[in-house]
Amino acid sequence: MMNTPHSTLSMLASLPAEWQAWVKENVARGCEPEGMADIMVRDGHFKADLARLAIAEASGHAPAAVRIRPHPRIEANANVIQAADRPVNVLFRLQSPEVILFGNLLSEEECDALIAYTQQRLERSPVVGDTDGSTQIHAHRTSRGAMLQRGETELVTRIENRLAALIHWPVENGEGLQVLSYEKGNEYRPHFDWFDPNVAGPRKHLERGGQRVATIVMYLSDVEEGGGTSFPKIGLHVQPKKGSAVYFANTSAAGEVDHNTLHAGEPVERGIKYVATKWLREGEFK
Repeated sequence: MMNTPHSTLSMLASLPAEWQAWVKENVARGCEPEGMADIMVRDGHFKADLARLAIAEASGHAPAAVRIRPHPRIEANANVIQAADRPVNVLFRLQSPEVILFGNLLSEEECDALIAYTQQRLERSPVVGDTDGSTQIHAHRTSRGAMLQRGETELVTRIENRLAALIHWPVENGEGLQVLSYEKGNEYRPHFDWFDPNVAGPRKHLERGGQRVATIVMYLSDVEEGGGTSFPKIGLHVQPKKGSAVYFANTSAAGEVDHNTLHAGEPVERGIKYVATKWLREGEFK
């Protein structure tokens, strides 16, 4: 399914049979939709937007079919996921927006090797310009970084295959890894990773694989003080821990961008923060 074009599908029909029956029965009883959606998220581990659309469809308040877009999928109830060659721990999960903290994603040796491999390639990190989509240096982003190609080395290939198995997402639907270095005072102020289709510059980037549906930030080093990844709209703050990673979905299953994924790389106070970022596209990234 992940490599197929977008399809038109009933949201209600996409649920397991027992949940379809549950939704229809409780709609018929006149149960409150938001309460139903909360139960579906809590007990069925469905995404909130899918639950609401299925309930609305069963109530006759939504079109019988909506456009389903490809989206990464992470095992809902697992505390440990066997991701290709390595068991990965699920340390924290937020349903909406979908934010998941993974532990043991990378070994210490893999973290050190990525840092060493890119050390001589680090340059000031750019941002995407609003007018023409070009990469530009901006005061809001003061890290240094190096862009890698997919499959550039055996180590890169190994990590990409592990990520693909972890989130059930094709390797070819991902941008190359970006390794970043944040020294004392360096930061990346609040921003979105998704591209705004209403702005000319970011819209150009949608031509190369579609929207950024999700992001994975892998921490390659411990940091003595500062350097966390914060989500100011939801009050969440993730501290860097070598070998761990934070995953967050930038869009819903229906393809809508999520403004609650506003996030920032907080200033480093002591030490150096190294991360490797992986952006996941809706389609094949060329």
